[in-house]
Amino acid sequence: MTTAPERTADLYPTRGATEVATPRQDPVVWSEPGTAGPFTGEELTGFERDGFATIDQLISDDEVTRYRAELDRLVTDPQVRADERSIVEPASGETRSVFEVHKISPVFAELVRDPRVVGRARQILGSDVYVHQSRINVKPGFGATGFYWHSDFETWHAEDGLPRMRTVSVSIALTENLDTNGGLMIMPGSHLTFLGCAGETPRDNYKKSLQMQDAGTPSDEALTGFADRHGIRLFTGRAGSATWFDCNCMHGSGDNITPYPRSNVFIVFNSVENTAVEPFAAPVPRPEFIGARDFTPVS
Repeated sequence: MTTAPERTADLYPTRGATEVATPRQDPVVWSEPGTAGPFTGEELTGFERDGFATIDQLISDDEVTRYRAELDRLVTDPQVRADERSIVEPASGETRSVFEVHKISPVFAELVRDPRVVGRARQILGSDVYVHQSRINVKPGFGATGFYWHSDFETWHAEDGLPRMRTVSVSIALTENLDTNGGLMIMPGSHLTFLGCAGETPRDNYKKSLQMQDAGTPSDEALTGFADRHGIRLFTGRAGSATWFDCNCMHGSGDNITPYPRSNVFIVFNSVENTAVEPFAAPVPRPEFIGARDFTPVS
């Protein structure tokens, strides 16, 4: 007699009848204290406390020029735009994001393998890592829409099947991040509480959520409580700066109504010891260009 495989325990319930707050069940920094790597011990302590760490200049001005040129090439390439990995603004039709750029572009593939980048991911997650998701985000001036408040892990757990909070993101600025052009906002310390959202996940939810988040969105009351407890930090910085943040940080960004574009490359590293299983709150997994099922470690 054949029995069904045992389902992975759900430590973080979400997409039910009501919102549910669950204390974090996982470490924030998985490596042993004193583990060598690009981050200093003080930076890792701050990351553990706040859920993020900033690097004033991760890549040089010449590298920014190279990566920005590649971003511009991808955004204007008709073949890339016609690909399902390109997401456009619902109102203007301009490109909003291009996913899986480390597979589309040899230039961004180099960035993923850069020791300054992957080395920090390994140091935080305490293991080899693979790319769960990569994308370029483009916020041209005069009306590019923002990304509403959310925890990435809530979506990656519910719709991609990541079991544990052993995932970290890095956003590398390719234009200057001003306090006016739709920069990243994070609630410091919010990564220590998982907010399970209310409502079921529609089939193929990604087709809508990549343009405008709906399922997996916290209530106004919950967000107010989080903001009152944790405050809100807005990230500014020159092109070449970077922000590393934990998968469960409550974060978002506003619209860009200035003349000044805000563009970045966004890479999500997941531990090879935390590979995706069946989604915890969705009918089927999202496509692989959004949530990888190839768990090959970054070399």
